[in-house]
Amino acid sequence: MASGQEHDKSTKLWSVPFGLVIGILFGFKSGVIASISFTFGGLWLSPDLDTYSKALKRWGLIQFIWWPYRKAIPHRSVLSHGPFIGTAFRIIYLICIAVLMILISESLGGPKLFLTIQTIQELFSLYKNYLLIAFFGIEASAWLHLIKDGDPLPHEWHKWNRR
Repeated sequence: MASGQEHDKSTKLWSVPFGLVIGILFGFKSGVIASISFTFGGLWLSPDLDTYSKALKRWGLIQFIWWPYRKAIPHRSVLSHGPFIGTAFRIIYLICIAVLMILISESLGGPKLFLTIQTIQELFSLYKNYLLIAFFGIEASAWLHLIKDGDPLPHEWHKWNRR
């Protein structure tokens, strides 16, 4: 299993080539989005957010938002290290936390942020391709992480395979 420092180094090393390939295939903007999302995925949305990791520490003062995630998700489970499932789960979790924080802020008299289901649907329909590229970048960084760990499949998958 690679150390946090090795994961960070690999993420930084591969973010530009990944962005270049995506840029060649899908255009300059997509390449930039892919490179940024790959970096963000590897450094801040790492599969290791289920532990007290470097990725968790990067969240600084708001790392507490990952506490329920860390307590509920066993390390290297399908929900943290599962291909596609882990990335989708972390993104959905983060969106839920953001919506919860917005609702709490608004209920305490904070500014209204106009975040509605309709607004989200409109944003998705306008920027669907870029959002998919961003998801792909985050997922690619998760795959790099899993490969660097030496076994890209979560522990549960090996248990299911033995049955």
